Amino acid sequence: MSKILISSALPYANGPNHLGHMRSTYIPADTYARYNRLKGNEVLFTCASDEHGTPIAVKAEHEGKTPMEIATRYHKMLKKDVEDCNISFDSFTRTTDKKHYEMAQKLFLKLYEKDYIYEKEIQQLYCEKCARFLPDRYVEGICPVCGADGARGDHCEMCGRHLEPTQLKEPHCLICDSTPKIRTSKHYFFKLTEFENQIKEWINNNKELDSNVRNYALNWLKDGLKDWILTRDMDWGIPVPLNGVEGKIIYVWGEAFIGYLSAAAQWSDKTNQPWIDYWNDKAVHFIGKDIIYHHSIFWPALLMAYSCNLPSNIVAGEFLSLEGQKMSTSRNWVIWVQDFLKYYDSDLLRYYLTINAPLNKDTDFSWDEFQRRVNDELADVLGNFLHRTFSFTKRFYNSKIPEKFELTKEDEDFENLIISAPEKIGNLIEAYKFRDGLREIIKLAKAGNKYFNDQEPWKTEKENPKKASTCLYLCNQLAKTIGILLQAYLPIKSKKILKILNIADEKSSNWDIAAEFLETGHKINKPKPLFKKIDDDEIAKRKEELLNNSKEVTTQEKEENKMGDLISIDDFGKIDLRVGKVIKAESVPKSDKLLKLQVDIKEKTLQIVAGLAKSYTPEELLNQKVIVIVNLKPAKLFGIESQGMLLATDDSVGLLTPQKGEIGEKIR
Repeated sequence: MSKILISSALPYANGPNHLGHMRSTYIPADTYARYNRLKGNEVLFTCASDEHGTPIAVKAEHEGKTPMEIATRYHKMLKKDVEDCNISFDSFTRTTDKKHYEMAQKLFLKLYEKDYIYEKEIQQLYCEKCARFLPDRYVEGICPVCGADGARGDHCEMCGRHLEPTQLKEPHCLICDSTPKIRTSKHYFFKLTEFENQIKEWINNNKELDSNVRNYALNWLKDGLKDWILTRDMDWGIPVPLNGVEGKIIYVWGEAFIGYLSAAAQWSDKTNQPWIDYWNDKAVHFIGKDIIYHHSIFWPALLMAYSCNLPSNIVAGEFLSLEGQKMSTSRNWVIWVQDFLKYYDSDLLRYYLTINAPLNKDTDFSWDEFQRRVNDELADVLGNFLHRTFSFTKRFYNSKIPEKFELTKEDEDFENLIISAPEKIGNLIEAYKFRDGLREIIKLAKAGNKYFNDQEPWKTEKENPKKASTCLYLCNQLAKTIGILLQAYLPIKSKKILKILNIADEKSSNWDIAAEFLETGHKINKPKPLFKKIDDDEIAKRKEELLNNSKEVTTQEKEENKMGDLISIDDFGKIDLRVGKVIKAESVPKSDKLLKLQVDIKEKTLQIVAGLAKSYTPEELLNQKVIVIVNLKPAKLFGIESQGMLLATDDSVGLLTPQKGEIGEKIR
């Protein structure tokens, strides 16, 4: 029996989970955790919401809230997502917990004392209006590589290049929109370069690492490593624990890793069991493809510097696209977990996201393919075999497991298939081949259907009752085997299968007893259909919702609005609404949605970029009276500054126009 610490990548607390998160990280990690518990191993399964970093701080400033309020809002959402998908964490905590602060600062101090962290002055952007140095994500500008506007201080989403804030052309502060200046600031760096050879050796010699992790990490190492800046100038985060150092926090990637361990330590505080025993015996990280280099290079180097054991394996799930397109939260081309669970139980999601492709390959979520797999595999194959077995047992054997008589060659082959299944499927799960293991379970059900059809118990029950009895005896044994093995994959459905078989929880919580047979005369319960087919009209609705939602406000924003406070009359009074007149209108090149308008509000003319092109031509808008919000902060769309907003309805983008009112008149 082993002790295993299993961790999932920390979900970032600036939004809820979508299906891609579940596919790459949480579902495979949970499958592995459930399997190991069934094998009798002691499992400590940990995670935490990642609650520091500039995106949360920026969102808080824009909403007029504290970063802790933002983090708490999303922590609750993230926790609900994983709970509703039956992800069986032993400890799901937060990186804002006191224990996490203590452990992160202890790591920093230890590495500083061992001379692995040193001071260095660097050039940074400083906002004179905000009176502070700007962390990378507080800055936007023009990418120096591809020329795209809206590049962030850490990277350009258009070309994917890593950037430094000082490289941006025409940088501006995201908070006040002023132009920052370059100043010198002192920071703390980790000597990552000292561990380059050790990291290469660890990656090359770790036989458990899958090729997608190994190749990605080695490719990153080709150009050599550079020492790693480990601090930031901001207030939101874990303070650098050195005397005389103020206004600097530990970089989020310098402390978020500790979340795996601080969550484990909090579990220890509650159970009085030492978490370190689990880490030292075997530790496995489940992460997404996009953070491989963090976990295969930065994290091992920190552990090496601390003289701590390294994880046994890093399992990285590749990307999930949606209907053949890359998922995009910004344009709501995404399926949020809670939206999926409005219509289908989590086991259907767990099944589809596991069976659709190996974890180390990119895959696509398609509503049509989801329907096909549910109908053809779960309903017609697995559900059909189980329901026929249970129904025949009830009808012909008074819901009792019948006798086994002399076996034919076909019976023996079928029996051996049942007996060998737990070891075969267990070996696949232990090799992190979760899809292959689940496919083998479906193959068992297919074999069960074939055996059932070949034995024809509906005929032989009268013509050859011993043959029929043996058939149903063995089919019920396979049903029991499937019910136990599915516990690692589909916890809800497996529990229902075992309930029909009248197998108590304590008698089903062992993987190896899946090969043991039920006794003749064992009473089963009333059979019930386990899987319902999904019809074409239902799937058509799901696809239509996806298309409509991509044009509307995101579910994330809807949840934010639900959880946000009602505004006061004073808040509403801050909005400056005026009657305006469109005096010039033209299309925006390379956009089929946007128009650039010049709107007269009497005291001045505002340039406004509006998403009206699908509903109005430029000519139709000329001389139109409109209602304008005139006191918005300017924003850039397609590189064009927009200085206000027109009021319009959501449906069909219909402009709201005043029946009366002079140009420039304020609307109260």
